[in-house]
Amino acid sequence: MTNVKIVTDSSCTMLKSVRDDLDIQMMPLSVMIDGVVYADDDHLEGEQFMELMSTAKALPKTSQPPIGEFVELYDRLGADGSEVISIHMTKGLSGTVEAARQAGNISSANVTVIDSDFTDQGLSFQVIQAAKLAKNGASVPEILAEINHVKENTKLFIGISTLDNLVKGGRISRTTGLLSNIFNMKVVMDFEHTELIPVAKGRGMKTFNKWFDELKNELSTLSNVRQIGISHADGLELANGFKEGLQALFPDMEIPVLHTNPVIATHTGKSAFAIMYYTD
Repeated sequence: MTNVKIVTDSSCTMLKSVRDDLDIQMMPLSVMIDGVVYADDDHLEGEQFMELMSTAKALPKTSQPPIGEFVELYDRLGADGSEVISIHMTKGLSGTVEAARQAGNISSANVTVIDSDFTDQGLSFQVIQAAKLAKNGASVPEILAEINHVKENTKLFIGISTLDNLVKGGRISRTTGLLSNIFNMKVVMDFEHTELIPVAKGRGMKTFNKWFDELKNELSTLSNVRQIGISHADGLELANGFKEGLQALFPDMEIPVLHTNPVIATHTGKSAFAIMYYTD
């Protein structure tokens, strides 16, 4: 039996088959739409959420898991003597990691809580590598070293087709350098140390296309790209186009294209995308 159990939260975007194969435990966040609370889990698919959000009277509100639910999970996982490593979305977007830390202090299990500094597939890079090592019997120090290595070598870019949700959610103040007139503005931002830093902005799809060409040029010079992930919020056609371009550079790499989770889609809005990768 694995001596180390891996926990994450539902902002961690990955294929369910990967999660199940590696026995990754996922704690759902919740999202409230017009007074109705939904668990952000397998029962609220990304496409379904986008439809609910499009007809909502106000921007959905997201909530971290209750501390008590974390405690129950940790106690259950540690009942056989296993240690727990719990890896979560950046504190810059959610209080989830702090709730996990408080629960870890209460739990009878030996729990180590990690702020990934990322979310979505950027978070999944750390979680998947940790779970693979745990499945092979690695120790907690060995797993923590790998988590830190992946974290330090991850890049995450977010493309926003409409800034409405960032404005409504109060996060536009973090994106310094944006133009005051936000209508029809398309922006690509580097998510770095919990901050959204604009790296490209303009009107029309040419903004995204020009930035993507620059990204491909940059990646073509790297010989140590370990994994690439593409996520989207009801923007599959655009995401698939990005995959086609990246697959030409990395023909042997499996590049997942996944719909992001409701928590992230609430912040990004419709037709957003994210491209993330990490290097050795």
